[in-house]
Amino acid sequence: MASDITVGSAGDPPEITSDITKVAPAARRHGRVPTPLPADLEAICDDYARQLTSAPLDDDTRRAYASRVRTFLAWLTGADVDGQPLTDPAARDGAVRDYRAHLQTVRKRKPATINAALAALADFYTRSGLGAPDARRLELPQQAPRALDKKRATRWLRVCERWLNPRDRVLGLLPFYAGLRIGEACALDLDDIRLSARKGLITVRSGKGRRYREIPAHPVLRDNLALWIDAERPHWPGADRPALLLNRRGGRLGVRAADDILAAIANEAGIDNFTSHVLRHTFGTTLVRDGHDLVLVAELMGHGRLETTRAYTKPTAIDRETAINCLPTDR
Repeated sequence: MASDITVGSAGDPPEITSDITKVAPAARRHGRVPTPLPADLEAICDDYARQLTSAPLDDDTRRAYASRVRTFLAWLTGADVDGQPLTDPAARDGAVRDYRAHLQTVRKRKPATINAALAALADFYTRSGLGAPDARRLELPQQAPRALDKKRATRWLRVCERWLNPRDRVLGLLPFYAGLRIGEACALDLDDIRLSARKGLITVRSGKGRRYREIPAHPVLRDNLALWIDAERPHWPGADRPALLLNRRGGRLGVRAADDILAAIANEAGIDNFTSHVLRHTFGTTLVRDGHDLVLVAELMGHGRLETTRAYTKPTAIDRETAINCLPTDR
């Protein structure tokens, strides 16, 4: 898998290296090899993945749903379940509830992770014609999505600034300054970017074009886009193609390769437990905490429900730690 990763000082000239140059082990993402399944379950998994291709979902959600369903089917192969959970509604409900308990007690997953798995299974069973399972979601702690604090956000920007590959700098800034999902960033075409000397506009289309939003380009992002589009991209293979972000073979940069690039930047910045969504959450958290209208933030982030945006008003883990640390001590 490829992605051009190069890092150096701010004064070094940009250079294009092979897709992917060596990434520190800590920057590598796990879960690349699909969980093996028996032939009959593999066929079911493949059929579900085909159904997802026509669903009004973004690419990240399709991949996540397919992965979570595959993990559930793999669990089924060794689980002691009653009946036929893929064909019988009663057995379906029991199996999904047992799987929920397995994630809680054995895998020790967080409530948000378990609810995400249940959402994928609801979609899977609905598309199979059996209907959504009767399995209650877990109550979530009232906490905002995880975002970078000011210190880590500054480290992220500084590493992006000195990252040699100009395409990677653009990739690192699109979620941070425009709130894009990684799949949305990779799907951008040159025609989606409009730049002038003082302004810029990014057009984002998701869900097979069913959703459309326009995001003003932050000055830092605008300058890096201009450098990439005008000075660097024309010298890359595939410069005549529409994709904004190219890989070294001249095709569109893929989401997995983009994930590896961002993980390498995070590793260089010393950011642990990194996911690309943290950058998007940082965008939303910053805007909401700065007092901007929730409707505006929802529009910029492409949220279909205002409740999703309202989550950014809830306390963060840092808020909780700050509150605890203000308690008095006797020394």
